[in-house]
Amino acid sequence: MKAHFVHLSVVSTLLGVALGAAIPNNDGFPAPSDQQKLGIAVQAGGLLPNSPPPTSLGAGSATAFQLIAFNELFETAYFSSLVHNISAGVDGYRAENKDELVKIFSTVLAQEEQHALAAVSTLKGAGVFAPSPCQYQFPVSNLKDAVNLAETFTAVVLGALQGANVLFAKDGATAPIQTVSSVIGQEGEQNGFYRVFLDKVPSESPFLTAVPAPFAWSALQMFVIPGSCPFPLGNINLPIFPPLMTNGAAVAAIEPRDQDLSFAADLSASGVAKEYIGRDGSSLFLTYTTGQQLPISVPLKHVSWSGSKISFSAEFPFSKHVMQGFSHAALTTKNSFESADAVAEAALAGPGIIQVNNAL
Repeated sequence: MKAHFVHLSVVSTLLGVALGAAIPNNDGFPAPSDQQKLGIAVQAGGLLPNSPPPTSLGAGSATAFQLIAFNELFETAYFSSLVHNISAGVDGYRAENKDELVKIFSTVLAQEEQHALAAVSTLKGAGVFAPSPCQYQFPVSNLKDAVNLAETFTAVVLGALQGANVLFAKDGATAPIQTVSSVIGQEGEQNGFYRVFLDKVPSESPFLTAVPAPFAWSALQMFVIPGSCPFPLGNINLPIFPPLMTNGAAVAAIEPRDQDLSFAADLSASGVAKEYIGRDGSSLFLTYTTGQQLPISVPLKHVSWSGSKISFSAEFPFSKHVMQGFSHAALTTKNSFESADAVAEAALAGPGIIQVNNAL
């Protein structure tokens, strides 16, 4: 049986083959009736928040909720696909504890649907654009890789939600801070399970890595089939950076030691990058964000160009900065930053996703 990665208007690419079919959607998501909402809540283990939603949102808060909604819609598609593959016994997804895994991931799916419904409802209640589902591609073909990817994008989400709370605070929107903080805890519970499943220490690090909204938005694009969203991506006021491949992949899984990593990016779509293309790279830097430390910039090594495509290596200073778990990297035009958000303002490409394995 082939993997069936479809939900709503979702198409997955597995091993380079595009698959598409309709999966019955029994809970009515993304537009469930009141009775269907109750069914989702029962599966999720809790009801939607029922405090009065805001009637208006500041610009920063609106963008934060749009990013949250966009991400949650992606996650519902992902976990719907995962539940289907485990339930159907698809090759690569068979497990002795099948019933246990179906229960766990069905619960996660319902919880992500609750998150999406809450974010979309908040946007609509404030009269602000709310995204709807796109078509997605998930480059995994077995259970372990699927959980590994879930652990990675959940780490990105945990970093982005920190920034959302900062934006709410700047706009004086205190009510969403409590709600989103509850979601941060819930996502952290998920990731602890994923890490145990992957034979990693369940709690990654004492202070989780911050992820600026533009980097989270850019990272999500790797799962979106280009042109498939039923709205212009420009409706969400965030830049999309060129991807920064790390060790030849979108996600680099590395050992906990000092080492050089390789990076590559195509800067042809970046107008800002034109003045740097073809030069020796001495005015560019590789900037890491890890935990709650100030960003760490290192010089580029072995820079080479092929047209607008840059390849280089850079030091990964694991020991000095104790870079356990999830970090991300960006190609930047500066090497001194006062915050993680400032990195996005000087970025040409990113984020490069890096996962340091802390195995049991």
